[in-house]
Amino acid sequence: MALPSHGRFPYSPITSRPPFSWPGGASLAVYVAVNCEHFPYDDGAPGLGWTPGMDQPNTYNWGWREYGNRAGGFALADTLRDSGIRPTLLVNAEIYEHAPDLVAAYRALGADVVAHGRTNAEQPNQQDEDAERRTIEEVRRAIESHEGSPPRGWMSPGANPSRVTEDLLAEQGFEYTLDWPIDDQPVWMATRGGPLLSVPYPHEVNDLPVFVHHHGSAEDFEHIVVDSFDELKEQSRRAPRVLAISTHTFLTGQPHRLRRFRRALDHLTSHADGVWFTTAGDIAEHYRTVTPPPA
Repeated sequence: MALPSHGRFPYSPITSRPPFSWPGGASLAVYVAVNCEHFPYDDGAPGLGWTPGMDQPNTYNWGWREYGNRAGGFALADTLRDSGIRPTLLVNAEIYEHAPDLVAAYRALGADVVAHGRTNAEQPNQQDEDAERRTIEEVRRAIESHEGSPPRGWMSPGANPSRVTEDLLAEQGFEYTLDWPIDDQPVWMATRGGPLLSVPYPHEVNDLPVFVHHHGSAEDFEHIVVDSFDELKEQSRRAPRVLAISTHTFLTGQPHRLRRFRRALDHLTSHADGVWFTTAGDIAEHYRTVTPPPA
């Protein structure tokens, strides 16, 4: 008997798909995601922390996150600017009111803005459908108001979409989601609002699981980024691949980690033959032209 399924897409091995290429004949697409997040103080869970279970107000863990908005995020922006890599910016909509200067620093780099919910203290899987619909609409309007155009992509706070998140996104005009770490190529998903693209987003090449869940070091993350790049570049000779690298302002933005991350980016940019450094949104846009959604 078959196990229960999400019903969004069929199984498809990467070895049996039609060939395509990234712009300029590149075989590997690389993007760097920067998560800018904000949490309420003394009102609900402050999210993950090194010291879980602390009573409210949890000043220590709130402040750890806030470091990224005040210092770490700007240092990370400088690093990406110097590397020549245009960032993909995942924003909690509340950041626009709380830390507008931080968003402006990434806007100056031409960042591709992805909706990342209202606040990471509020996750889709904790909401009913009507509340989730209102949240998505509120976030879309906020980004459009500040950036001049609506966001093309979505990443759920906590990477925790509900059973209907993809339906609601398609109904509100979103083109892609980063919620499904399932593949090294984009994947078309079925929703009641029409096709929605899943663009690769990493659980492994992601500073949050590396540093917080797996207690890895800055050196570990450097090696993960470099080795993933080298391996996927080799694999992409057979079929195109995507390398997504996920960072958070309060994690990779820490000075000791930033130095190691800068070394990793230096390796990537010095081995750029056959590589397209891009954004999640541009990956989705190009993939749509070479692999239209299934009928």
